[in-house]
Amino acid sequence: MTTVETGSIVHADAARDARALDPVAALEEVAPIGRDDLRGGWSRHLLDDADLKMREWFFQTALRLGLGVESDRNANQWAVWSPEGATGPAVGTGSHLDSVPGGGPLDGPLGVVSSLAAVSRLIAEGHRPTRPIRVANFAEEEGARFGVPCLGSQLLCGELTAERVGALTDNSGTTAREVLSEAGFDPDAIGADPKCLADLAMYVELHVEQGRQLEPLGAPVGLATGILAHGRWRLTINGRGDHAGATELDSRHDPMLVAAATIQAARARALLADPSTKARATVGKLQVVPGGSNAIASEVRLWLDARAEHDADVRALVDGILTDARKAARGEGCEIELSEESFSTRVTFDSGLTDRLHEAIAPRAGIVPRIPTGAGHDAGILAAYIPTAMLFVRNPDGVSHSPHEGASDDDIRAGVDALTDALRALTAETS
Repeated sequence: MTTVETGSIVHADAARDARALDPVAALEEVAPIGRDDLRGGWSRHLLDDADLKMREWFFQTALRLGLGVESDRNANQWAVWSPEGATGPAVGTGSHLDSVPGGGPLDGPLGVVSSLAAVSRLIAEGHRPTRPIRVANFAEEEGARFGVPCLGSQLLCGELTAERVGALTDNSGTTAREVLSEAGFDPDAIGADPKCLADLAMYVELHVEQGRQLEPLGAPVGLATGILAHGRWRLTINGRGDHAGATELDSRHDPMLVAAATIQAARARALLADPSTKARATVGKLQVVPGGSNAIASEVRLWLDARAEHDADVRALVDGILTDARKAARGEGCEIELSEESFSTRVTFDSGLTDRLHEAIAPRAGIVPRIPTGAGHDAGILAAYIPTAMLFVRNPDGVSHSPHEGASDDDIRAGVDALTDALRALTAETS
C-alpha cells in the first residue's frame, strides 16, 4: 500500500485521465478484492489486506483523475478537487469501502465510486466550482472488525476517544491500537479533528437503498429523510462448562439455552412493540466458549442490534429483551453481563440541503421520493455537526448486507447523474 503521511496531500504529478470514470466499470475493477469464498460475498475490514487494497485503489484512482489525496489522523481517506477559484469549506461526499462479513458489492463502495465518478464528470465538462469538493472513504463504517460502527466519522467528530478505540480488540485479540500503528497511524493522535471538520461546509452521501421503498414507486433514486435510532449491545452469559454425554439434563447450567431464549425474545419483543416505532431487533453474532460439539458451553457472548423510531423506543426494546434474558438465566442458573458498545440517536437530515438536492436532481431524474432508513451511515454522524443529506439508489429486492444486494447498471448510472447534478448545483456561483 502506498504510504501517505497523515495530513499531507499527494497530488498527481502526471496528466490526469481526461475520461470520466464509469461507475459500473469501477465496481467491476474492485470486485475481486476481498471476495469471501467461505461466507460468499465480500469481507473487507479495517486495515486488513482487503481494506488496504481498497484504500490503494482509492488512492491511485483519485490521482489518475487529477485529484489530491490525503489521509487524516483517524484513517479516513480524502480525495480533494480544489481548482483555482474554489475557496472556503468544501462540499463533502463519499461513503466507505469496508464491509460486513460476507457483505454485498455496493454497501458502501457504490457511494465512493459514484462520488469519484461525479467529480470526474464535472472536471470533464469544464465545471468551475466555487467551493472545493472532498470525497471521503470513511474508516470502519460497518464496525465489523472492532464492533463499533462509523468508527472513522465518530473519531473525526469527537464522539469516540483515543483511549476507548485503542483498547478495542478484534476476534484474534489484536487491539485497534496495534492495527493502527502497524498501518502507519499514530494511535495516540486519533480523535476529534476540528480542522478537518471545519473543512466541510456540508456533506452529501450516496448509498445503495437498504430496504425496498423505491421499486414500488418506480423511482431509480430517492432522498433520505432520517435514520432510525439504533445501537449494539454485547451480552455475556456465564454458565458451567461440562461434558455433553456425562452430565444429566437437570444438573446443567447451559448458557446456550439462555442465548436461544434471548434470540427468541429479540424477535418477540420487536413484534410486540407499537408498529409506529418501527422496532427491529437482531442477534447476528455469537461466540461460544469452548465451542466443542461434545461440550456444554461455559460462556456465550452474543451481540444484539436494536433499532426504532426514537431513542426511548430503542431503550425500551432493549430493556424488555434483557428482562426476558435474565429470567431465562435465573431458570438455568446462569449470569448475564450487558455492555453497550454503541448507540446512535435518531437522525433527521437537513431539510434545506435536502430541498436543494431535490431541486437540482428532479429535472433529470423525475420523481425523487423522500424515504427514511433503518440503516446507520457516516452521514448520520456528521449530521449533528454540519448540514447533511443522503441519496439512495434503487435496490429492486431490498436485500443488503448480503451477496444478493444489487442495483441495475442503469440505476447505478442514474445515481451518478443525480449526484453530479447535486454537486454541480452546490458548487455553482449562486450557491
